[in-house]
Parts: sequence; C-alpha cells; structure tokens
Amino acid sequence: MGKLKNYQEQIQEVVEKGINAAEEQQKKLAEKPFEYAEKLEADVREYSVKSLRQRYDGYSESLFEQLRGLNSRFGSFAADLVAKLEKEAAEGADAVSEAGEKVSETAQTAKKQTTSSSSTAKKSTAKSSSAKTSTAKKSTAKKSTASA
Repeated sequence: MGKLKNYQEQIQEVVEKGINAAEEQQKKLAEKPFEYAEKLEADVREYSVKSLRQRYDGYSESLFEQLRGLNSRFGSFAADLVAKLEKEAAEGADAVSEAGEKVSETAQTAKKQTTSSSSTAKKSTAKSSSAKTSTAKKSTAKKSTASA
C-alpha cells in the first residue's frame, strides 16, 4: 500500500504544480488590462476634456491640410500628364492630316495621268478610225472608178 500512497502524493503534486502554473498565467493575463487602465487613468488626469479636444482638433487640421497638399500635388501631376497627352494627340493628328494630303495629291496626280492617257487613247483611236474610214472611202472610190 505504500506504493499506492506514493502514487497518490505524486499525482497531487503534479496537479498542485499545474494549478500554481495556471494561477500565475491567469494573474499575468489579468494584470495587462489593469496596467492599461491605470496608465489611461493617469493620462486622463493630465489632460482636461478641453485640452483633449484642442489636441484632437489640431491633429485633424494637420491631417486635412496634408491631404489638401497631396491633392494639389496630384492635380499638378495630372495636369502635366494631360498636357503631354494633348500635345501627343495634336502631333498625331497633324501627322495624319499630312499623310491625308499626300494621299490626296497622289490620287489627283494619278487621276490626271489616267485622264490624260484616256484622252490620248481616245484621240489615237479616233485618228485610227478616221484613217480607216478615209482608206475605206478611197478604196470604194477606186473600185467605183475601175468599174466605170
């Protein structure tokens, strides 16, 4: 029975150590919120509600001034970017316009050449037809004279 008693005591010691460790951890955890509350209480005593409001207003004003400054810088950057894009678009439009004028000029030149070639071909055809008609008339006249 001495062994059983020894086991019982050992188990009780292990449980007692576990309880003590759990108690220490619980105290450490519970201590944190109270430390923060005590610190907050001390800070609150240093400041009145009025001074806290002034600090808050000061921080707010500073924040919004910084945001306005950032917005102004962003606006300047955006304006520069838009100006560059507009300039590039205008240059692109000019290039397209110049290319269109060159195409138009080339088309006009080709049209004139085609019209000129057509006129020459028509005149040449007309001369050819006229010569054939004239030859045919002479040929008919010769046949008529030879028959008579």
